[in-house]
Amino acid sequence: MSNFRLPGLPVCIFLLLLTLVYGPTHAQNKSPNVLKDGDRVVFLGNSIFENEFQYGYLELALTTRFADKGITFRNLGWTGDNVWGEARSTYTNPPTPYEHLMQDITAAAPSIVFLAYGGVEAQEGQGGVAHFKEGLNKLIDKIDALGARTVLLSTIPVVSADTAQHIASRNADLKLYSKAISEVATQRSKQFIDIYQPIETLAQKENIVENTVHLNEAGYYHLALILERALGLTDSKTETNFDAKQFSKSADGSAMMTFKKVPQYLPLPWPADAAGSTEQLETVRIRGLKKGYYTLTAGHNQVVTASAKDWEKGIDIIQGPPFEQSARIREMIIRKNELHFFQYRPLNQTYIIGFRKYEQGRHVKGLEEQNILIKWLEGQIILHAEPKEVVYELRKLE
Repeated sequence: MSNFRLPGLPVCIFLLLLTLVYGPTHAQNKSPNVLKDGDRVVFLGNSIFENEFQYGYLELALTTRFADKGITFRNLGWTGDNVWGEARSTYTNPPTPYEHLMQDITAAAPSIVFLAYGGVEAQEGQGGVAHFKEGLNKLIDKIDALGARTVLLSTIPVVSADTAQHIASRNADLKLYSKAISEVATQRSKQFIDIYQPIETLAQKENIVENTVHLNEAGYYHLALILERALGLTDSKTETNFDAKQFSKSADGSAMMTFKKVPQYLPLPWPADAAGSTEQLETVRIRGLKKGYYTLTAGHNQVVTASAKDWEKGIDIIQGPPFEQSARIREMIIRKNELHFFQYRPLNQTYIIGFRKYEQGRHVKGLEEQNILIKWLEGQIILHAEPKEVVYELRKLE
């Protein structure tokens, strides 16, 4: 990821941001009717959502797969939180932790909420299931009262080779609470997404969990793919086939072939420290090339070089303009989420919005002014989420 940076709040600097232009987009992406025009998506839960704001994969996936919907997002994840909001405790009373949770949900103005609780509550075992279900139902009641939809996610497993951590016992409780979530979803006619089983399967093959209980960057990349499939989104991988006999040289006589592509939607950039995946790619197959090596370029930049034999087998396109466009959007998502995080959870909230706000409460205006940048970034994210047309050229290496 490049060192993309955005300035602070001064208006004179902010106005300079308006000169940032990535070029025109093409309104061709039509998405399934899972999310609706203008939806505000809220991620609410424990660390599975709080930790994700530093990676941005879930938001990037939904933004680009529903690029024609103008969707905005708020991440209300809170490490250690449960359905009663107990991790949201502050020195201010009121609000109580639960009132704090209710205020956070209301202020986010959701139209759809992805709920991910149960990981903390599972430590109570069988004895805590009834209390957990009670709290989960109260949360759904609140979301219903706001006129929003609810999607419930299961817990995720703990992963460790350390037998002293009693992994089997802990995972049995996590499965128990996943079952409880599924039961509530069925009773309330809400969508339930099982992320436990696919995360457990992936963790046996790849390093996607760190510190036993938290997904790493690769884990969130895969979680985004899991949610895509659960929401009924089609695989974006496409295949383009050509015959060398169809080729014609470009006007300057240098390119053997020129073709244009508009991706179905933008690819998810791979984590920097993860092994490559074959998902989210374009495959190009070219038959009948004369023996030798051929380079595919886009915008005068090399995309891939391969032999005629490999081109005939098919080459996966794993870099180029769509990946660069997606990476820029992801950078903006992460920056926007950082601004929102420190806005609704300021480090010195006791003095700014808490019971000692009489001392430093004037600074609440600075928190409110961050909405300028947050909304501007949201506009830029939506504007550039549509995939652009890419012109590819194939040349033989001499």
